[in-house]
Amino acid sequence: MLASVKSGGIQGIDGYIIDVEVDAFPSLPLFNIVGLPDSAIKESKERVRTAIVNSEFAFLDSYRLTVNLAPADIKKEGASLDLPIAIGILIATRQIQVKFLDEYIIIGELSLDGSIRPIKGGISIALAARTAGIKKILIPEANAKEAAVVEGIEVYPVNTLSEVAGFLAQEAEVNRYEVDVKEIFSQGHCQDCADFGEVGGQEHAKRALEVAAAGGHNVIMIGPPGSGKTMLAKRVPSILPDFILTEAIETTKIYSIMGMLPREMALLTTRPFRAPHHTISDAGLVGGGHIPKPGEVSLSHNGVLFLDELPEFPRKVLESMRQPLEDEVVTISRASERLSFPASFMLISAMNPCPCGYLTDPTKECTCTPIQIQKYLAKISGPLLDRIDIHIEVPRVKYDDLVSQNRGRCSGDMRQRINCAREIQLERFKSNGNHTNSQMNARQIKKYCQVNGKGQELLRNAIDKLGFSARAYDRILKVSRTLADLDGGCTISESHISEAIQYRSLDREWWKM
Repeated sequence: MLASVKSGGIQGIDGYIIDVEVDAFPSLPLFNIVGLPDSAIKESKERVRTAIVNSEFAFLDSYRLTVNLAPADIKKEGASLDLPIAIGILIATRQIQVKFLDEYIIIGELSLDGSIRPIKGGISIALAARTAGIKKILIPEANAKEAAVVEGIEVYPVNTLSEVAGFLAQEAEVNRYEVDVKEIFSQGHCQDCADFGEVGGQEHAKRALEVAAAGGHNVIMIGPPGSGKTMLAKRVPSILPDFILTEAIETTKIYSIMGMLPREMALLTTRPFRAPHHTISDAGLVGGGHIPKPGEVSLSHNGVLFLDELPEFPRKVLESMRQPLEDEVVTISRASERLSFPASFMLISAMNPCPCGYLTDPTKECTCTPIQIQKYLAKISGPLLDRIDIHIEVPRVKYDDLVSQNRGRCSGDMRQRINCAREIQLERFKSNGNHTNSQMNARQIKKYCQVNGKGQELLRNAIDKLGFSARAYDRILKVSRTLADLDGGCTISESHISEAIQYRSLDREWWKM
């Protein structure tokens, strides 16, 4: 007898529908799985056999079992097809009678005792089911929360093979699982994040990070050791704007397929903040590997990637970020497949001005030679620097600022202004899919970055005298647009242009020395 069970798999970070076809033919015992299964799926034969027996069903040795995973030209990975294979065998060997099987996606990994283990990518498979017009999904209970976030899908959490068999045979009942997305978002923002109000001094750096968070701009901070660069960067999560639902789902998909989504969470509601060590490989940063997986730039999608001690990262690793910074996507090509991972992130980086760190320190003398300084700065290439919108110097904090009771900008006020600016941007770009000013292309810059007369004259003089590149010119306009949004204005004025030019100061002061 032939049985067909609909299931799902993961390709990149997206789900797709797999038809698990099981044919049981009376013959000498044989169990074959075809359709480009990987090692984990090939090993499922023993898991399925033992789980069926321990669930008080019979694994009949008088059948030749053939399992086909369609489409057959896509490599299938992982153990999440155990459950649909087992159900297909029970139907094909006439141990259960099932109606309306086409209405369900069935997914899950089996333990030897017949219990169902969690899988990776539950939300991606639920989204694929909705796209395919399938409205019901049987999924491990641990994955029910993330799948239930997908609107239009009925989620039924299951724990054992016998429970699934009884439910499909209409002999047992499984309650539908539902979540309230609005309630999830209401609990969302990071309440325990460190506050900018705890930082003494550095008001100009706080202002620059506020602008960066408002427009999604990349930042590089340069200053001596102990000036507070890392401390400032770690407080950025406290001012990041609220997630919108589409962003939250995109980011949750990545964490789900990597197995990094906490089991108690249905959806990521705080923007990610990733801070990899400088010993990371290029594959670890941008993605890749024998089986391509997302890297840190994708895990930072819709959030922040913080690279501390930037020149300590290998040159090859830093240069691999140039394409993701520009295109906001990582494309990994192999002989048999081509995968794309989203990588729309805000880069915050920090570095010293020289190898010893004290080139700009007024109290400690730098011991580096000019050649050592040039070699150190040359680790950051011009093309990479051009892709960073905001450059700021972070000097050593003065004693009076450290002991002052007036801490200046606090995270709550900054985040309120940033949310207002982001709302303006969402309204501006609602018809073309962008979320922030940093994502504008050349046509959008021309349309939305209208500069008044004095601002145009100031910009012309800056470009001619300071020798900024064409890419730097675009970055200045994007940052100016964000500054105008923070002020609630429509037109970019000379004050916005002037402040944006100040944020390119490292182009001329350091890399052109």
